[in-house]
Amino acid sequence: MVKSLLMAVNKTLTNDDFGKLLLRLAVGGLMLFHGMHKAIDGVGGIAGMLAAKGLPGFIAYGVLVGEVLAPILIILGILTRPSALVLAFTMVVAWLMVGTGKTFALDAVGAWAIESLVYFFVGALAVAFLGAGRYSVVSDPVWK
Repeated sequence: MVKSLLMAVNKTLTNDDFGKLLLRLAVGGLMLFHGMHKAIDGVGGIAGMLAAKGLPGFIAYGVLVGEVLAPILIILGILTRPSALVLAFTMVVAWLMVGTGKTFALDAVGAWAIESLVYFFVGALAVAFLGAGRYSVVSDPVWK
């Protein structure tokens, strides 16, 4: 009885393509909020952090690629794997810029201080390995 119920639940919920869509919407959609904040308010704060580390401030505009363009492409299922790798790289850079000192720390509510960076990094890697799936705005698998 329990086994047949579990088999029925497993059969009903088996839809890899829909799971890929949900993952793309979560990773791309949530990151897009971070990117839109920078697109609206500017990248001056990031440029200042880069300058403090001896790097040219214009590199800050790369965050718009990693946090706006890449998430939009991930959500739409266009160039999904390369876009996910760009997002993952962006999270590594963010960790190097602001997270290295927090790697072994907890925040005020007891969560891992860099958990959002890790979530987006691992989520982007999962999207890169899984691809877009069937639900994409493009039909040619080369562009997915």
